[in-house]
Amino acid sequence: MLKAGVIGCGGRGRSHARGYDYCKDTTIVACADPFDESRSAFVGQFDVSNAYADYHEMLEKESLDIVSVCTWTGMHREMLEAAASSGIKAIHSEKPMAMTWGDAKAIMQACDDNGIVITFCHQRRFGAQFVKAKEIAGFGAIGEVYRFEGSCPNLFDWGTHWFDMFFFYNDDGPAEWVIGQIDGKGTKDVFAAPCEGSGLSWIRYANGREGLLATGGVGLDGLINRIVGTEGVIEVRPGRNDVPLQVFSKGEWSEPDLAEVEHDDATVMSVVDLAAALDEGREPELSGRKALQATELIFATYESSRRRGKVELPLDVDDSALISMLESGDISRE
Repeated sequence: MLKAGVIGCGGRGRSHARGYDYCKDTTIVACADPFDESRSAFVGQFDVSNAYADYHEMLEKESLDIVSVCTWTGMHREMLEAAASSGIKAIHSEKPMAMTWGDAKAIMQACDDNGIVITFCHQRRFGAQFVKAKEIAGFGAIGEVYRFEGSCPNLFDWGTHWFDMFFFYNDDGPAEWVIGQIDGKGTKDVFAAPCEGSGLSWIRYANGREGLLATGGVGLDGLINRIVGTEGVIEVRPGRNDVPLQVFSKGEWSEPDLAEVEHDDATVMSVVDLAAALDEGREPELSGRKALQATELIFATYESSRRRGKVELPLDVDDSALISMLESGDISRE
């Protein structure tokens, strides 16, 4: 039985906890949150034995196997590095990875140096409509796949999911370059992290396929992503219970059956997969390596906007060009 501790007892912390409750190989033994109300509610809901205001105290006193970090992105590096050096086996963290590309790489290095398995909750890899979409594309129902498309509010907080799904659909094949543009006007802070007002990212993958992600005031009917092929289109619509997935092939639209799914909570399944990966000695589906690929596309898009040109990967700067340009006045929120 793997003993888990949760840092951050808010909504996402409770989502992770439901996963530990559901998984037959895990149990929650501790939690940490500086806010008494959140901590007490978490303890009551999940019958947790030990609760701490300071996560450092939890890491020091508890003999944990897995730590979930469910806090704002700006807190991630310090917390993840502390967890990685505490003698645990694995970390399951919320996304986005970090505020800058340098911080994201440092987090991965800390885990590698300590032999820690780390995952980031790009949980849509377990969502029924996404798994089915990839399966249908793999069967050749829309011909030869050549492009992935998506729309969402921003490249950072939401876009990390869609960049990750592009890699998922593409069997995690590497990206070669990015051309992007962002507009500072309308930039909003999401959990204290600035997210551009609108943006566009065009990606070329090593296998010749392309990705296209538009953010802000886009007209693609909300949170959508698509797999485009030579003979059709697969459209995924999360949050649309009426038509969560539809396929255009052979001149007509159809709605595939999504009944075959192990659990309807993708975050729960992210915990189940991590526990299974530790037992089997394999890479988890939501591994840090995969998350780092998606994160690189975010910061490469920002960097492309700063350079006004193509960015060849791997990315060779460590900051967030969005944050740097806002601070320097090169772009403005107004």
